[in-house]
Amino acid sequence: MSRAIMIQGTASDVGKSILVAGLCRIFKRRGDAVTPFKAQNMALNSGITKTGEEMGRAQIFQAEAAGIDADVRMNPVLLKPTGERRSQVIVMGKVLDNMEAVTYHEYKPQLQQKVWRAFTELTQEFDTVVLEGAGSPAEINLRDRDIVNMGMAELINAPVILVADIDRGGVFASIYGTIKLLVPQEQARVKGVIINKFRGDVALLESGLRQIEELTGVPVIGVVPYLNVDLEEEDGVALQPEKLRQQLGIHSDREKLDIVVVSLPRISNFTDFNALAAQPDVQLRYVNQPAQIGKPDLLIIPGSKNTLGDLTYLNESGFSAVIQDLAAQQVPVLGICGGYQMLGKQLIDGVESGIDEMPGLGLLNTVTRFAKEKHTTQVMAQMVSGSGLFCDDTTLQGYEIHMGDTELGEGMQPLTTIQSRNGDVVTVCDGAVSADGLVAGTYIHGLFDSGAYTRRLLNRLRQRKGLQPLADDVFDYVAYKDSQFELLADELEKVLDIEQLERIMNDFPLTLAEDN
Repeated sequence: MSRAIMIQGTASDVGKSILVAGLCRIFKRRGDAVTPFKAQNMALNSGITKTGEEMGRAQIFQAEAAGIDADVRMNPVLLKPTGERRSQVIVMGKVLDNMEAVTYHEYKPQLQQKVWRAFTELTQEFDTVVLEGAGSPAEINLRDRDIVNMGMAELINAPVILVADIDRGGVFASIYGTIKLLVPQEQARVKGVIINKFRGDVALLESGLRQIEELTGVPVIGVVPYLNVDLEEEDGVALQPEKLRQQLGIHSDREKLDIVVVSLPRISNFTDFNALAAQPDVQLRYVNQPAQIGKPDLLIIPGSKNTLGDLTYLNESGFSAVIQDLAAQQVPVLGICGGYQMLGKQLIDGVESGIDEMPGLGLLNTVTRFAKEKHTTQVMAQMVSGSGLFCDDTTLQGYEIHMGDTELGEGMQPLTTIQSRNGDVVTVCDGAVSADGLVAGTYIHGLFDSGAYTRRLLNRLRQRKGLQPLADDVFDYVAYKDSQFELLADELEKVLDIEQLERIMNDFPLTLAEDN
């Protein structure tokens, strides 16, 4: 019989996703076959499963923590905002429609059966399911059609742990207010509270912890300290970028590569750059004003959920002129997905933004035509060899999420040749490289997750800067990520009552598919 625990929050961004990942790793280490699950996720960061379905990056991250492949059933509904009140609705990995917020709220009951079926199928394959809620369960205006918080918990009879972020202040008020806004049967489902992101001596909290337990009748099962991405723990010291910098003699900003990512208003898949930020010789900066760019060693234009909308922003804010000027000064420029499209001469839409067409930045001789069909594939690609900065002979893996196709004009060569899509053998050119080799674009997300390619590119940038290259094996990003899951699990096991969580799960028999 499978079991489950649901992590809900007093608000968005209280740390639910990272706690779910940590619990997945803890239960994995205890011998469970464990999977994450989030019924509905709203995010611009998404990824592609091995079979070509699109799902939230958070659940992919959590699946990695659980030691399993990502499966779209872990996130059956994904919402990708396209405007203030409009989102692209993706169901079981495929685009359903674009909907206004009110329309989607009315449509949600039709999704409940798909959500329940996805969950119950997972319970047939896994021992433990760690569910994540969204925002707060105390959104009383949305309760009647909820499919991701208490509505989901009641549907499957899962116990709930409530997470509150003490770093933002008012933690006891947020715990009390959230619980008391729930109806009685929902309050009874909350079996524990976790206080997250605490700084200081936990002894100072003791009196408050006892009082909030008395006021709510819900026990506090742990206080989690503020955890940085690079956890300073002995077990992971060999893979910590800061430690590596010291070992390699990298002490000043001059000895690091200055890589700038333009922070677009509708930036998507910025997880593309996590692997870069983790490199020991990289200073990665996100900028939202042209004056902040300076003269970096590499300038990146990232993906966008609304390419022409963000291109309009670049033009109106002055970013476009600065980017074009830097390219003229031979500063390398790379565009990924929507950023690649923006680098071209012309973008023809009528599908995504409501704008028919628009000139691009003109740094690549390409024309992009948007289409209603979305490309969602995992790919294996071979970099095109050559003398350009971005060229190489490396084979890499990544994924595509884009609408439209880009045609290469005179003087352009592709950046990669895609050799497989979702496991099917193909031979398709991807991306483009300028004649001088200093401007390039690609549709492939996860480019920098390839350690071999990333190190070779960074070493070429180091040589341009007059620095010695680093060894090819100086940093293993895959091993680094796994070490962080281990460190996270270690830290959580120190401060959370895992045995109590086990008892809570065991006391709640799930409502499985065969019970209905």
